[in-house]
Amino acid sequence: MCRSNTGGPTGMGDGEPRVPTAIAVTSADLALPPQDERTLPAAVLQDVDRRPLESVLAELQTLVDQCGHVIVVCSQAVPASVERRLHTVRALLETDRIALFRPPLPPLGIAVLARQLRQLASCDLSPGVLASAGRLLTHYIHAGALLGSVARLDHVPVGLKAHARSWVPGSQFGVVAHPVPQLVRIGPEAALAGPEFGTWLLVAKGQHPTDWVTGSLAPSWHVQGLRETALPAESATWWGTGRLTEFCAYLPDLSVLYQLVTSVRRGTCHWCGIDVIGDRCVFCSATPPVYDDGGAGGGGRDRALAPRRDPALGRRRERRALTG
Repeated sequence: MCRSNTGGPTGMGDGEPRVPTAIAVTSADLALPPQDERTLPAAVLQDVDRRPLESVLAELQTLVDQCGHVIVVCSQAVPASVERRLHTVRALLETDRIALFRPPLPPLGIAVLARQLRQLASCDLSPGVLASAGRLLTHYIHAGALLGSVARLDHVPVGLKAHARSWVPGSQFGVVAHPVPQLVRIGPEAALAGPEFGTWLLVAKGQHPTDWVTGSLAPSWHVQGLRETALPAESATWWGTGRLTEFCAYLPDLSVLYQLVTSVRRGTCHWCGIDVIGDRCVFCSATPPVYDDGGAGGGGRDRALAPRRDPALGRRRERRALTG
């Protein structure tokens, strides 16, 4: 699982080899195939709510012993019992070296983000910075689905008209859940706003044709490449229907990911002392103390934490990517 590495995206570091932070997922279908030769394998924490507690404790203890730190990336669609078990294990181990990260992404987006962290785990990033990078990179993921019904869709606002049309046989809806919710009924003029920078598109086919995604959406988003994968088991629960094709646009290039992360100013968590980027430590959940500075320093801090413009990404809106 853990391999030593010596540096940044080119592998030309000048320090001692270190053991990469482990990136863990809660099911095997969230462990996507490697994006490149440097992508580290994922640690799969399978059935953590069904296995004996002692077994899960031993598994995570071994990961911490081998890799130093573990970042668990899981979907908000996982059963509550999975989240409770992970928090229980972390508490019983009495360690701040396990981070539980549940970003507001659909399951395929979770899998893509976990793979991006697996790519970055091979670089010279400290565990705290790598964990914080998950919050940053979430803002550059465009995740959605082609749905046969939106009657049970909870994660995107659904109007009464769209809800009524869900009951019409043959209806299809294009939905983007992140970063900005969008919903359109599929027709000749149907379109969804996409990323303003070059991406690849990953498509996971369920019980639904992929023609509109590959034939209309991909060209309109000017994707630079398209790949297919199996639909995550959690997708039907997250989207409220099994009649779907899930898609996700993402940045595939390790050098671009590394540049984004290293362009943000680093700080030190005032509670646990590890390096972080942003306003919250993913390992201990501490946020910086608030000082009464008369309002003069707040805006400056937000500007310092925002990612700088990167020519490689083209035009894009300014975002406070690490706050919130």
